[in-house]
Amino acid sequence: MRSREYRHRKKHRKRKIFLIAAFFILLIYLLIRLFLGGETGIFVENPNIIFNPVLLFKDEEEAPNTTDLEALKEDYYIVDGKTGLDPELFNVDAFLKENLTIKLKKNKPKVLLFHTHSHEAFADSRDGVEEDTIVGVGEELCRILEEDYGINCLHVTDKFDYVDGSVQILGAYERMEPVIRQYLKKNKSVEVVIDLHRDGVAEGTRLVTDINGKTTAPFMFFNGICRMWENGTLQEIEGLENPYLKTNLAFSYVMKQNADRLYPGLARKIYINAYRYSLHMKPLSTLIELGAQTNTVEEAYNACAPLAEVIAETILEKE
Repeated sequence: MRSREYRHRKKHRKRKIFLIAAFFILLIYLLIRLFLGGETGIFVENPNIIFNPVLLFKDEEEAPNTTDLEALKEDYYIVDGKTGLDPELFNVDAFLKENLTIKLKKNKPKVLLFHTHSHEAFADSRDGVEEDTIVGVGEELCRILEEDYGINCLHVTDKFDYVDGSVQILGAYERMEPVIRQYLKKNKSVEVVIDLHRDGVAEGTRLVTDINGKTTAPFMFFNGICRMWENGTLQEIEGLENPYLKTNLAFSYVMKQNADRLYPGLARKIYINAYRYSLHMKPLSTLIELGAQTNTVEEAYNACAPLAEVIAETILEKE
């Protein structure tokens, strides 16, 4: 009698332990899904999180579903709560039909690179040393594009986020636009415009991945779609028109695809926000967040070579 009661209690304890373990596994899964897939995941998305229960059930060879907006968001996008994925804009078939290639011209710039927020620096940046900021990273990116791929770059280092010698982020985009338009007017050969930034994340978040044995800061393509939720529908924002929006979106989508193929885990999901930013002056315009304030200068520089390869793979005609 006691033996049966003992076995019954032991079996009950095992079942209880199993149920508790299953509860905690489910809780961990939900927390990871929240941080990786939430609309505000820009601050916590981390390509180095190793445990992702979704991968236990996903066929590694399964191609992403690019016809359903929710599936597209799951695979490619983080969407800010102020906006959403408009089916008229997010058409993958149309993205893939866009001609994103350029024709190189000797001694003529094809890429214009600038920094709306030139003050952005890294965890170990030295005060007052420009090469330790996003401007220095931009110079390295231009060097690699020119030396390795023959893509001539014009690097604009004007400080649009300074007023009277002090950092003033407010109004930086408005101060940037007339200056960049003048550069474009004087350099009509330019076809690609890159606004290179450094992301801002929670201080406890550190985004890194390993590329060819080097600790490397990931990068993220960023799009503003000039649309905001209003009374339950996406409405165009008056005064923030962008005639090149669909090409902008195709450009970032194809670069993200190329990055995933060449360097899996290096490119974060594309971030979609409501506004226009600096993306309306040329069809092949992109805003890129390279690294974050918690990355080192070296980690940011290590990202330049793979990013340059992704850009070149996207814009150079195949021989």
